[in-house]
Amino acid sequence: MPPLAPDWADVFAPSTPILETFIRGTLTYLFLFGLLRFAHKRQAGALGMTDILVLVLLADAAQNAMADDYRSVTDGALLVTTIVGWSVALEWLGYHVPWVEQFVHPAPLTLIEDGRMIRAHMRKELVTYDELMTLLREQGVEDVRDVKHALMEGDGQLSVVRMDQESTVHRRRRRGDTG
Repeated sequence: MPPLAPDWADVFAPSTPILETFIRGTLTYLFLFGLLRFAHKRQAGALGMTDILVLVLLADAAQNAMADDYRSVTDGALLVTTIVGWSVALEWLGYHVPWVEQFVHPAPLTLIEDGRMIRAHMRKELVTYDELMTLLREQGVEDVRDVKHALMEGDGQLSVVRMDQESTVHRRRRRGDTG
């Protein structure tokens, strides 16, 4: 074979059995999904330097667990397809199956209720007073007492409803509207 010609069998022929690549990809994806699902919510919303480092190391460790030293494009394509397939499957199941939805998309956690911080919930998410105040200022709120509700959403973002913001339902009821 000429020295510059590619060995097409090495490029496209799977070096690991296809079922093994699928099983390795499935197990590693589901393990990492479960592990990251139970990480604190606020970790999902913002990535710091340590978070990026952890993701890079997780990716490298996961690649070793999934790959079994594969060399072909086919092995890599199958592994990527498996990972994307599980991502789509979990989102689909979360949409159609209520208990899966609760697992895939965690419920929000109230951090402030009627101007009072719920310290137990802050402790659960490891949110300090200073961090909470930073998140509130990003929402244009300067004082906790101005907050009707502040919720740490499942994706790590903070949702804030101010005391002076009435819901459309409350305004309609006060006006006497029913619809």
